[in-house]
Amino acid sequence: MKKLALMLLCMAMTVVFAGCSFTANSESDDTLTIAWLPNESGADLVEAREEIGKMIKEKTGKKVEHQTTTDYIVAIEAIANGNADMAFLGAQGFIEANNKNDKVLPLVVPSGESGTLEDAVYYSWLAVEKENTDQYKNGDEFAIDNINGKRFSFVSNSSTSGFKVPSTGITDYFTEKKEFKSLTAEDLLEGGEDKFFSEVLFGGSHQGSAVNLLSGKADVAAFCDTCVNNYIELADGEVNEPGAVYKVKEDAAEPLNTVAGKEFSLISVTPVLNAPFVINTGTVSEEDQKMLLEIMTSDEVANNEKIFVPEDYEFSGLFSKKSGKERLVEVEDEWFNPIRELAK
Repeated sequence: MKKLALMLLCMAMTVVFAGCSFTANSESDDTLTIAWLPNESGADLVEAREEIGKMIKEKTGKKVEHQTTTDYIVAIEAIANGNADMAFLGAQGFIEANNKNDKVLPLVVPSGESGTLEDAVYYSWLAVEKENTDQYKNGDEFAIDNINGKRFSFVSNSSTSGFKVPSTGITDYFTEKKEFKSLTAEDLLEGGEDKFFSEVLFGGSHQGSAVNLLSGKADVAAFCDTCVNNYIELADGEVNEPGAVYKVKEDAAEPLNTVAGKEFSLISVTPVLNAPFVINTGTVSEEDQKMLLEIMTSDEVANNEKIFVPEDYEFSGLFSKKSGKERLVEVEDEWFNPIRELAK
């Protein structure tokens, strides 16, 4: 794997100032603060966030404050510097927070249909507008050869499925070709005439990256299935398979309401380790850590239809389209080592 340069100097400065914008709640023993990435910070998920907060309050007696964000870096910095006690981050976001503060550790992840870690994955997509699908085929097979020179949208360079996984996949594929043998993930961060992409955009969230594609700002976009499931429906093909066509629901919530009815096709699909809820063990007592683990892995959470939404429900929950034994399960730090390996 190629070395990934995940942080630009200007982003690093953003971290310093953005993280400081939070009011530290860890000093108050009666309050637990949960930081949320932009993908889960929307108004459509208010009830899902509040359900988790309500359960924590009922079991611990603590007041729960939700810190919603518009930038990955703010949430990562908040949990790392102790201004949040708990956070729902992608695998890459957790690794970055853990690198900053080794007291940030994973608590649970959503399982797969089996109810275990065995199939605890979601999918990173590369998508194009439906009418442009044929540009990304090699015979009858889908291929990414023609993404070179296109306008490309990532999510954030701290996103696992919206940057880390797709950038690794792109560099691994193209460095097999003589003309791109020295291509690195860092080369994909910026567009231009002499760059791999003609233009590079960052959606700020998976929903934002999808909007970049469907509003015509980007030719190809990276985003994941779970973060846009509440906004789309399968129009043709097989779920999570190249060639599948999805349509934005007519009543889609913000920000996809601006591209309602638009269709896109998948040209690449890659499984990714599920995202963890993490805690800062420096601000959360051992007693509360045990209680949080008990709460999050409980049947009460697993059976809450505002958190794990049944497959045929229209409600916008945190985890949509539950079709099996999905629940939150305990996870150890080492489980995320495959994502760490991508940086080597």
